[in-house]
Amino acid sequence: MLRFFLIFLGWSGCVLAAFAQPIDTLKRIADTGIINLGHRESSVPFSYYDGRHQVTGYSHELMLRLLEGIKTELGLPALTIRLVPVTSQNRMAMVQNGAVDLECGSTTHNNERARQVAFSVSIFRVDTRLMTARDSGIGDFPDLAGKRVVVTTSTTSERLLRIFNERIGRKITVMVASDHGESFALLESGRADAFMMDDALLYGERAKAQHPERWHVVGTPMSSEVYACMMRKSDHELKRIVDARLSYLMRSGVAQRIYTRWFQQPIPPRGINLDWPASPDLLELFRNPNDRPID
Repeated sequence: MLRFFLIFLGWSGCVLAAFAQPIDTLKRIADTGIINLGHRESSVPFSYYDGRHQVTGYSHELMLRLLEGIKTELGLPALTIRLVPVTSQNRMAMVQNGAVDLECGSTTHNNERARQVAFSVSIFRVDTRLMTARDSGIGDFPDLAGKRVVVTTSTTSERLLRIFNERIGRKITVMVASDHGESFALLESGRADAFMMDDALLYGERAKAQHPERWHVVGTPMSSEVYACMMRKSDHELKRIVDARLSYLMRSGVAQRIYTRWFQQPIPPRGINLDWPASPDLLELFRNPNDRPID
């Protein structure tokens, strides 16, 4: 009986191992000619829908540029692109389960997430701050006591805000929204007093507002973070190709021109100019690309 049980365990282990085999992304892309690209729906100006419901943005444009490197590596004249919308809640799971091969949006690369997925060299650097009405009286995080603060769910900002709230004795009413657009809608309608998020995303939401001049971004940064593109942990070859292509785009000046298009010129859907020059840290990243998280 024991011998049978051990044989059964061995057989079960083989079956489970077979199901656990890593996905060979490049082989599947080569065999099918199809690549699944994950994008956000409302992460302005990184990855979002424009007025015609077309995916656009800084990160999305970089991701499309990466395809040239993948096609060259695989010897493919063309690739069929499947655009797959993801959210802050499901984006890592979608990459892990094979629904998405590559995701470039507004995903923070940190050590905790790097245990679950692989990240490319960084494509952006942000600080976590607040957006509020100019007449709100809120100028920094200590001013949030007794206020309603909205944050987008499953983001590093939500974790930071909850830790901060515990530290000050739960004096903040924390509100959670499903995406950045919904978060800003709560602020704009007066149901929240402040919106905490990465500063670049805050400026993007302000650009969509009916009255952008009513809002400003304030506060000493609670954290500095980097964004990167996500792949499966086992996609070593895909990461090599992506990193090489991104590094070329950065060092050649192409990435900085793409940055100018999305942060210093009018962008869809309303033609608002974020008027936000690249920071010294971002320019240094363009000169010397790396895949190191900040935490």
